[in-house]
Amino acid sequence: MTSSTSAYADHLATLQARTATALERGGFDHLVVASGTPHTQLFDDRDYPYAVNPQFKHWLPLTRHPGSWLVVTPGARPKLVYLQPRDYWHVVPEAPAGEWVSHFDIAVIRTPEEAMQHLPKNAQRCAILGEAQSALGKYAAFKPNNPQPVLDYLDYHRAYKTPYEIAMLRQATRRGVRAHRAAERAFRAGASEFGIHLAYCQAAGQDATELPYSNIVALDTHGAVLHYTELDRIPPKAARSFLIDAGASHAGYACDITRTHAHADAGEFQALIDAVDAAQQRMCDQVRAGVDYRQLHLDAHLALAGVLRDAGVITVSPEEAVATGVSSAFFPHGIGHGIGLQVHDVAGFAASDRGGTIAKPDGHPYLRLTRTLEPGFVVTIEPGLYFIDMLLEDLRAAGRGASVEWDRVEAFRPYGGIRIEDDVVCTDGDPVNLTREAFAAE
Repeated sequence: MTSSTSAYADHLATLQARTATALERGGFDHLVVASGTPHTQLFDDRDYPYAVNPQFKHWLPLTRHPGSWLVVTPGARPKLVYLQPRDYWHVVPEAPAGEWVSHFDIAVIRTPEEAMQHLPKNAQRCAILGEAQSALGKYAAFKPNNPQPVLDYLDYHRAYKTPYEIAMLRQATRRGVRAHRAAERAFRAGASEFGIHLAYCQAAGQDATELPYSNIVALDTHGAVLHYTELDRIPPKAARSFLIDAGASHAGYACDITRTHAHADAGEFQALIDAVDAAQQRMCDQVRAGVDYRQLHLDAHLALAGVLRDAGVITVSPEEAVATGVSSAFFPHGIGHGIGLQVHDVAGFAASDRGGTIAKPDGHPYLRLTRTLEPGFVVTIEPGLYFIDMLLEDLRAAGRGASVEWDRVEAFRPYGGIRIEDDVVCTDGDPVNLTREAFAAE
């Protein structure tokens, strides 16, 4: 933990207040959160990588502690039931330590079943958050019920980050930027996708299971695959372009950063990167209180269509390109999403803290956030332009072939695509771009 003790204390006070309201909404007395348990692979004796329950790490900077529990009762100190097993097969978690410890009553247990001694006696009065397999063995009555009114309230308000959370996101971003710098150096040195990935992990100080999502490390035409994660072991003879979408974690919080680089002699493609980058920074400046994120997405389509028109890739006006779906063939995903404890943070479509859904704009099925921005929101802004054969073929089939200058498409096709992504904080005034801030400091 790197933030001040007071910021963390204020963070917990905020969570306590939210929890009291959520429990009242659901008619419960206690919030009980399971940290989660490992999942064993089917037909094998190995576990999948453990992933902590986000509802648990919202309170505690503990991400590698399966079998533990958190109990929150309004008006009382929160209780942590901390599993520290007797085990000579695996590394056992150290005794609880750190700034956070003084804020909790802590009971250390040696077996998962011992948790029942420290949990509320009446499970019916508890909102128990977690996955089904967190149920405590023979205590079948004590199992997660995940009541919707409680989840609706807690998830909705998770969009409003506390100062402590912003500090954690800033630390994650610094780690991610350091790794992005190392990845670019590896690309310039002629490394393979796998080699670049290893350079990234080394610089981040995190392996693939610790990173918040699987790295996208794409050379040349692989950049046209939106979620490319294959990682070729052999580098191309002379890579033209490099798209990397990779994050890092800190105390349970994630950053999400994308950059696109061109080989030194890729002049026209570099100019296209520069144009997307300039447009992306203008989009980041739109992250302001009261802005409908859906409109920001639609504005991004118009801006990117203008980039395509200026580059001679499309023959129609930006307005016509958006209206006829031409822009979606080159920019097929959403402008971004909320980020925090999860890369794609929850409740992106929530109409209120009582549930409901804010619809996506017609024709834009992949947008992950439809709420109006408010101070405390942290969102990604990630416009992209890609040369994807399947989507371009669909465009021809739809009778829109005349809207495209196909010779220009062929010229850019070997470079795959471009995406630029920053994590941006919405405030009462100007937005704070955590990503650009970290790159400037690196």
